[in-house]
Amino acid sequence: MESCELEFRGINRKHLGMYFEELGGKSQTETFPFVYKGDGWIGEIFREDELEFTKVFKVNAVHIRFTAESESKLEELIKLYRHKTTRVGG
Repeated sequence: MESCELEFRGINRKHLGMYFEELGGKSQTETFPFVYKGDGWIGEIFREDELEFTKVFKVNAVHIRFTAESESKLEELIKLYRHKTTRVGG
């Protein structure tokens, strides 16, 4: 099994869980760590922090572990997940 941990900032934790479901994952838990199992992969939302840049500007940081049965499957999972988390400014 191959795994990788990433941090996502400024995205609601519940939305991050929905993205796993949109990729075919099924929720396995109701509390931390939130675990989603898909076909040959597991996604775990295992921690959420709040980062304070100034007294007024705070943002969440969600830590996610991706695990897959092969390196190629892991890379594809992360690629698809990153598409879901892409935010375009304007």
